[in-house]
Amino acid sequence: MGLYETVVIARQDLSAAQVDQIAEQTTAVITEMGGSVTKKEYWGLRSLAYRMKKNRKGHYFMLNVDAPPPALHEAERRLRLNEDIVRYMSIRVEALDEGPSIMMQKNERGDRPERGGRRDRGDRGDRGDRGDRGDRGDRGDRPRRQEAGE
Repeated sequence: MGLYETVVIARQDLSAAQVDQIAEQTTAVITEMGGSVTKKEYWGLRSLAYRMKKNRKGHYFMLNVDAPPPALHEAERRLRLNEDIVRYMSIRVEALDEGPSIMMQKNERGDRPERGGRRDRGDRGDRGDRGDRGDRGDRGDRPRRQEAGE
């Protein structure tokens, strides 16, 4: 049997429960045909890089699949026929990751420093006194534009 990662994007107007139901249906198809889904992750509602089928956002979920190729082909065929699915992609992998995927780690990471305000400006220093800059509204030093009638 082959090892696959399948990422699916569902329409933005679905609820999370409906997206979970689609994931369950896909899992059922794979298990019916002799495969298994080892991990299921819901990545949430995310913005798309560009509009797809008139959608700007989509619900993402990922399935780690251990199944024979015909089982995966049938699952993909059903995803293709489902009107709620915007895109899907299955790739073959050497080994399935047991831990959370990169997308889930991004949400859990605490190693980024707090971004806060821009108080510390590093070595830029103070800009100092800028002197008298005069009235910025009146630009008397520029020549006047000629009107069409003159």
